[in-house]
Amino acid sequence: MGDQGSGIRKIVFYSEEILLENGLSPSVPAVRATAAAVVSNPWLGGKPTDDLNEEVVQLAPVLARRLTEVLTKELGGVDAIQAFGKAAIVGTDGEIEHGAALIHTPFFGNLVREYFDGESIICFADDRADAGASLVVPLWHKNAAATRTHYQTITARISDAPRPGEIVVVVGASTGPRPHSRIGDRLTDPVVKADTLGELIS
Repeated sequence: MGDQGSGIRKIVFYSEEILLENGLSPSVPAVRATAAAVVSNPWLGGKPTDDLNEEVVQLAPVLARRLTEVLTKELGGVDAIQAFGKAAIVGTDGEIEHGAALIHTPFFGNLVREYFDGESIICFADDRADAGASLVVPLWHKNAAATRTHYQTITARISDAPRPGEIVVVVGASTGPRPHSRIGDRLTDPVVKADTLGELIS
């Protein structure tokens, strides 16, 4: 399906590289980025009981392919991408479920994971908002979700989207961990429970 048939109005790429954090360069440099598609909401005017699947099957795979292609190209290839996340902002005439339909099914999430050679469940955020609203997109390691070094976020915002009848679909990615990550890892953490907390901090 071409972009005209998909209802994609535009695709926006944004990236950032932190050069100094608390006055010191990160030991592991990383670029965080988002690729966002502004798409017409195909379910406008429908009922809250309507089946959304037909449009999901047609549109979600197109978005997954286009957005991962942009990130893969701009971040230096699939192997360079270490963390990922996804998000959707629904315009004010739509339902939250319309955004969920485009990012929370196998027709999007499974394909994003495959295109990035990932294994982890993809963390996410969604909202309904006016044009220009920002949304914090969570990211974590694409193959090792318990790797706390890669828990990070990137903020997505498009000044003229979503319009009331649009949805913004976002894929986020990072080429490395947070700057100066040093709080341990979930796989090596001690077992912390309320009744044994005193033993751990004494």
